[in-house]
Amino acid sequence: MAAATLRPALPQAGAEQRASSLLCTPKHNRVAAGGRRSLSFAARASPNSGAKAVSIPKQWYNLVADLPVKPPPPLHPQTHQPLDPSDLSPLFPDELIRQEVTDERFVDIPEEVIDVYKLWRPTPLIRARRLEKLLGTPAKIYYKYEGTSPAGSHKPNTAVPQAWYNAVAGVKNVVTETGAGQWGSALSFASSLFGLNCEVWQVRASFDQKPYRRLMMETWGAKVHASPSPATEAGKKILAADPSSPGSLGIAISEAVEVAAKDANTKYCLGSVLNHVLLHQTVIGEECLEQLAALGEAAPDVVVGCTGGGSNFGGLAFPFMREKLAGRMSPEFVAVEPAACPTLTKGVYAYDFGDTAGLTPLMKMHTLGHGFVPDPIHAGGLRYHGMAPLLSHVYELGFMDAVAIQQTECFEAALKFARTEGIIPAPEPTHAIAAAIREAMECKRTGEEKVILMAMCGHGHFDLAAYEKYLRGDMVDLSHPADKLEASIAAVPKI
Repeated sequence: MAAATLRPALPQAGAEQRASSLLCTPKHNRVAAGGRRSLSFAARASPNSGAKAVSIPKQWYNLVADLPVKPPPPLHPQTHQPLDPSDLSPLFPDELIRQEVTDERFVDIPEEVIDVYKLWRPTPLIRARRLEKLLGTPAKIYYKYEGTSPAGSHKPNTAVPQAWYNAVAGVKNVVTETGAGQWGSALSFASSLFGLNCEVWQVRASFDQKPYRRLMMETWGAKVHASPSPATEAGKKILAADPSSPGSLGIAISEAVEVAAKDANTKYCLGSVLNHVLLHQTVIGEECLEQLAALGEAAPDVVVGCTGGGSNFGGLAFPFMREKLAGRMSPEFVAVEPAACPTLTKGVYAYDFGDTAGLTPLMKMHTLGHGFVPDPIHAGGLRYHGMAPLLSHVYELGFMDAVAIQQTECFEAALKFARTEGIIPAPEPTHAIAAAIREAMECKRTGEEKVILMAMCGHGHFDLAAYEKYLRGDMVDLSHPADKLEASIAAVPKI
C-alpha cells in the first residue's frame, strides 16, 4: 500500500498507534508465479480507523480580515510614510505583494502548489500518550508534526508557493537568509522543483554548528554563504567591526536583500515575519481543526508554539484564533521564545527595521533593536531581533501570552519527548515542548483535564551536536546582558 494512501489515517491515531499508522506489516506471504515469494501489506488496525480522513486545505486563511483593529502599516525607510505596495516590487513578485497587503479572509492555494503539498500533507496530529503517562498528568497533549516534509520542518509550506509565484513571474534567481538552515533547506528544495537558482546566507553560528544543513541545501542546488560574508557590503561592514561575529538573522537578511535590490532578475524570499509567510503557514491550523474534530475533540484549551519570527506559531494558532473570535471556542495561546532572545517578553513594541543594515521597510513589531545580535544558542531559527508584525499586533491586543525559557530546560524536555514519543525534535520546538510540559504539570497539580495542542515544527536529525552538548553536560544557559539590550533598544528609530 502506498504511503500516500496511508497518510490521511495518520491524524486519527494516538501515540501508541503512531508506528502502526506510519508502517505497514505483512498481511500474508504467498508464492507468486515462478516460485518467487510475494508480500502483500496492510496497515495495522487503529481504534480510530473509522474517523474521517482529513484533506489538504484549498485556501490559506488571513487573520487580518477578522481582527477588530487592523495592524499598523509598514513605513518607507526613508520617508517614514506608509509603504506603497509598489515599493516592494524590487524584492517580491506581484502576487506575493498582493497577499502581503490583502484584507481578504481566504486566499486560494494554486493547484500547482497543492500538487507539491501532497508529497507530505496532511501532516499527522498525534496524541502524546506516552509522554502523558511519564508526566502522570490528566491533561491530553496533542502535537501537530511538521517534520514529515522533505526538508524536515514546516518551512516548505511557504517555500513552495514563494518559489512557484516567482517562477510564474519569470524570475530566474531567488536569495534568502536562514538561521538553523530549516528555511534555507526548504527554499532550496522548492527552487529545485521550479527551476530557480537559489542563494542562501546562513547565520555563521549555525553554519558552523550544522554542516549537514548546508550540505542539504547544496544537494538541492543552492549556493550557501556563511553570514556575515565578504560577498556583500553589509557583510563586509559587520566583519570589519567584528571579524568573529556569530551573525544573526538580521544580518543575513541585510545581505540577501542587498543582493536582490541590485539585480532585476533576482527576488528575495523570506521564511518568516511577513504577512504572506504567515498566511501560507495556516495550512497547519486548518488541517488541525479538521483533525481534532475527527478525533471528537471539541477544541484545545491551550495552543503552544515556539516563536522566532512567528510563522510556525501563527500557522497553527491563527485558524484557532478565528474560531475564538467567532465565539466557537476559547483556547489560550502561548508563544514560547528563548530566554537569550526574548523579543515578546523583553522587547519594545515600536517601528524598527527587519534587518541589521536598515534596508527593509520599518515594521511595527516587538523588537530588541535591529542591531541586537543574540548569543549563539542552539535554536538558531529563533535568533531574530524582531517578531512578525501581525503576531506582535495580536499580542498587543491581548489575544495571546508569551513566555521565555532557557535552553537547558528545553533540552531536558526534548529528551523526555524523544524517549517517550520517539521523535527527536529540532532545538526550536523544544521550547514548545518545555512549555507544554509546564502546562501539563500544572494540570497534574490542579487535576484539570485540559487539552494541550503543541506545534512540533520539525525534527532534529541535523541538530545532534546540540544534543551531544546537553548529554555531556556542556550546554549552558545564555541570557541577554542588560546593558547590551538597553543599548540595542535605544537605537530603535524614533517614529
